[in-house]
Amino acid sequence: MNADANDNTPPERPPKDKKNRVCANCGKPRTERYDPFCSKRCADIDLHRWLKGGYVIPGPPVEQEPGDEEE
Repeated sequence: MNADANDNTPPERPPKDKKNRVCANCGKPRTERYDPFCSKRCADIDLHRWLKGGYVIPGPPVEQEPGDEEE
């Protein structure tokens, strides 16, 4: 049996060109200091979204407890 047939390693990707990468928030060129953002402001905006619950990983629905009432 061919050993390569069961090889689950992902294919090699070409290295990303760092000079063409943009800020994950506003699209401006990234800076090394705040990577993946362009500035402290964009990094803080992203942190604020995380802290306020703007980014949520969906999970199974939560069942209502017998003592809980909907208002």
